[in-house]
Amino acid sequence: MKKQLVTLILGFGLVTASGVSPADGGFFVKARVVDASPIYETIQVSYPEERCWNERVRHTRQGYGRSYTPAIAGAIIGGVAGNQFSKGSKRNVLTAAGALLGASLGRDFTRPAGRSSYVTTERHCEVVDRYEEQDQLVGYDISYRYNGRIFTTRTDAHPGKFIRVKVQVEPTQDYAYNRYQGDNDWND
Repeated sequence: MKKQLVTLILGFGLVTASGVSPADGGFFVKARVVDASPIYETIQVSYPEERCWNERVRHTRQGYGRSYTPAIAGAIIGGVAGNQFSKGSKRNVLTAAGALLGASLGRDFTRPAGRSSYVTTERHCEVVDRYEEQDQLVGYDISYRYNGRIFTTRTDAHPGKFIRVKVQVEPTQDYAYNRYQGDNDWND
């Protein structure tokens, strides 16, 4: 009984000395840290990465451009040739026929046969995500000693050599204590 009374008086003295009254729900003390184990969590981190490549592309074009110059030049040359090599009443007919033939030859001479194609190299790029696993520190499992006992908690940061703990004293409604007042099991 004397030991319990001394503990109660010391506890009340600590509460009063810390500036926290029992009505506030407890008081704070320092407890020695005996172990601090880091907790790691594996996470995936995304790194955007640009990937580029060269690609050969075939282009096809059909016919020729919109210029009528080759056909006109061919018609003039054909008309002159038809006029030079003909005589009499057939001269006008041969001049017109030479102009038509020259226009057709001029057009066919400058037009590629059918379709033409060419190849170019084009650069293409795209952004892709590259994932990498990393271990990230998320906290610490702390073991600390208070009043001869070992307790554990988890914290976000390493506390150092000591950790601040809140001690809260509350009476219980245990009626067995009244029957076994001399028992030392209450001090464990």
